Amino acid sequence: MAKGKHKLHFDREKCKACGICIAFCPANVFTVDIDYCAVISSPDKCTGCRRCELYCPDYCIFVEEDYYG
Repeated sequence: MAKGKHKLHFDREKCKACGICIAFCPANVFTVDIDYCAVISSPDKCTGCRRCELYCPDYCIFVEEDYYG
């Protein structure tokens, strides 16, 4: 998948700050906020591997392919 051709959607209300998305992201797209919840800090680095989406136990993350961008 092409680098930077994906849109990440994140529902902070569902996030329980487990850190799984941060641990499994090979591109270091995520950081944490003051409450240790994930933050999409570098969306342009997303490779679309969907590991964050697949491993998130609370379905907080959705990766959308940007076919037009």
